Amino acid sequence: MAKGFKGRREDLRLVTGQGKYTADWNLPGQLYGYFLRSDRAHAEIVSIDTAQASKAPGVLAVFTGADTAKAGFKSTPNIARYPGRGGATIKVPHRDGLANGRVRFVGQEVALVVAASAFAAQDAAERIEIDYRDLPVVVDAEAALVPGSEQLFPEIPGNLCFDYEYGDEAKTAEAFSRASHVTRIELDSQRMVGNPMEPKACLAAYDAAADQYHLYASSQGLSLMRGSASGITGIPAEKIMVHAQDVGGGFGIRSDAYSEYCVAMLAAKSLGKPVKWTSTRSETFVSDFHGRAAKLVGELALDREGRFLAIRIHWFVNMGAYLSSPGALINTLPPGLHAVNLYRIPVMYGRHRLALTNTTPTTAYRGAGRPNVCYLAERLVEEAAREMKIDRIELRRRNLIPKDAFPYQTPHPHSVYDSGDPPGLLDEALAQGEWKTFESRRAEAKKRGKLRGIGCSVFVEPAGAGGAPKEEAMIKFGESGSALLYVLAGPSGQGHETVYPEVVGEALGMDPERITLRASDPDGPKLIGEGTIGSRSMMAHGGSLLVAAREVIRKGTELAAKDLEVAPGDLEFRQGRYRVKGTDISVGVEDLAKKHPGALDSGGEIPLPRSFPSGAHVAEVEVDPDTGVVALLRYTAVDDCGRVINHVLLDGQLHGGIAQGIGQVMGEHAIYDKDSGQLLTGTFMDYEMPRADGMPEIRLVDRSIPSPGNPLGVKGAGEAGTTGAVPAVANAVIDALRHLGINTLDFPYTPDRVWHAIGKARGKG
Repeated sequence: MAKGFKGRREDLRLVTGQGKYTADWNLPGQLYGYFLRSDRAHAEIVSIDTAQASKAPGVLAVFTGADTAKAGFKSTPNIARYPGRGGATIKVPHRDGLANGRVRFVGQEVALVVAASAFAAQDAAERIEIDYRDLPVVVDAEAALVPGSEQLFPEIPGNLCFDYEYGDEAKTAEAFSRASHVTRIELDSQRMVGNPMEPKACLAAYDAAADQYHLYASSQGLSLMRGSASGITGIPAEKIMVHAQDVGGGFGIRSDAYSEYCVAMLAAKSLGKPVKWTSTRSETFVSDFHGRAAKLVGELALDREGRFLAIRIHWFVNMGAYLSSPGALINTLPPGLHAVNLYRIPVMYGRHRLALTNTTPTTAYRGAGRPNVCYLAERLVEEAAREMKIDRIELRRRNLIPKDAFPYQTPHPHSVYDSGDPPGLLDEALAQGEWKTFESRRAEAKKRGKLRGIGCSVFVEPAGAGGAPKEEAMIKFGESGSALLYVLAGPSGQGHETVYPEVVGEALGMDPERITLRASDPDGPKLIGEGTIGSRSMMAHGGSLLVAAREVIRKGTELAAKDLEVAPGDLEFRQGRYRVKGTDISVGVEDLAKKHPGALDSGGEIPLPRSFPSGAHVAEVEVDPDTGVVALLRYTAVDDCGRVINHVLLDGQLHGGIAQGIGQVMGEHAIYDKDSGQLLTGTFMDYEMPRADGMPEIRLVDRSIPSPGNPLGVKGAGEAGTTGAVPAVANAVIDALRHLGINTLDFPYTPDRVWHAIGKARGKG
């Protein structure tokens, strides 16, 4: 790193073009793959003829569903291993690596052509002849659940793969029966495409002598990628070495091993040479797992004074044609953990029905279900305030969980909010967002013919946890006394190379530049844990590194005592040195590492931590009624992310999360044609991404309370921006339109959709 450079350690490498992404990996003698994909949403494969493709120049092999079936490919391992309604368990549809007998969504992999060049493979794929028999298509979750709808899998009747419930249905019904007022709302959390900057790609190789596979692919962590690849292929996990240096965006959609990776592994072993494949952006649109895709129905029961009595929730979730590893989990278990949001709601009941459709499978996408929870809760509160003629801020204040009630047991038996101050967050957000003076700005906008609106949201989300029994980390020292850190993180822009050395450097009194991160190193020590998911990295990986650093200090105390010929109790450790109390005699931790090679190497482990970050956000917008254009003018975010280790990195995470939340509200929408199942928004010409010129001035305020649940006291931050932004911006836009009688509007708030809503409200639509 250049002397005096103050940014992230990674930045210099990345901005000077020295990064190494998946497409930058190459191996001697490698071949190239091209996947032929289904051009229809639902059809039987009557026949597939690969003879002409196999004879094409440069082609070495063509693989089809018969090959992956023979290899025993299975469905992606599913982590929703708990009972649903009535004790029923999830029904996981079988998925072959390559379509075998039937295709079920546009973009599904049908064949892999391997050739001496990428162009040769693509040209040969055009010679594959497939005879399809088209079948009826269903792309909507609710429609898929209607009796008599087209069935995707005979073994999954009604297309219902999971029916999940939480809370107390009877007690919730009783609370609703005595309510003075009930507010009900239906919302659409539209399907979205993750679209990382780095398209999906892989390089697969097989080492016959070691009986090992090497898989180079963008990843959110070695253990996640290796586990799912092993589950699909049946290859023991320890035989799959996953490599990733730089990852151009994760967002949840880079945690699973995709079918393409596993088929490339099969091809590499079969041909005895590495196989490389890089997708196009069009393939990213149709074959990367999508996000959200849920209809949200909520009811809120209130007494005469506006106190919340109960909440009842129904979700209809579009899982796509197959299940990703976390897709069912993030739409069932976590939402119940914070279904009451930051409010004192005594009882709740939720039922989530997960449907299979002829669309691309869905998975965790930034927020992983949590934005849906808080969007529904905050829109319910806004509508209840309007219907009961209570000020929306006053209604929130009457029902917020007070600071002295933490740790707070929610109606969910396994959900205890660890720490927080919801009233303080709200008050700070209103002050920083200049809520009290808003009406003067609304009046000024009205003079210009514009509609100005302001909205707020309060939110809480579960962060951390995972499926592993614990999180492990390792610190090893080199001959020079420098340190290497080993964790199962999967960095994709969060700044792990910078912040983990800062954590260990602070604990050991070392210069962080003398400490290097080895994240998910396949050649490093064998560790147990999870990758970078669920806003857990600093809690889990940082926490286990701190425990490892404390073990280094303990070991160093014993070594220093022997070297200095004193009792361990006579030593104190400060700023990287062991000093004999009351003297100037000391020895540094790096000196001990050089003198005693390997003696200070230490591991650390912690139970998988969970925390509940929270916040209050305020957004301000202006709508042009003549064009429907919504301008987002100001955004204030007050967040409780626990102890802050690095403000620059935290701010970057919040900014990115807010931008993706704004993207959902304002433009992003993956739309399928209901008759053909074709993705109508499969390019950047059709699919609107958030842009820098659409971002408002963002003011970030830290109002944090350390979490008691992990050694660092931190809370998750990676998805908080998205969870807060979705309801805050939605409430602001509806506030701008409310005087026209528009009290609800489905996402996204595009100019066309807003303009038509205004015209209809004015009797012109």
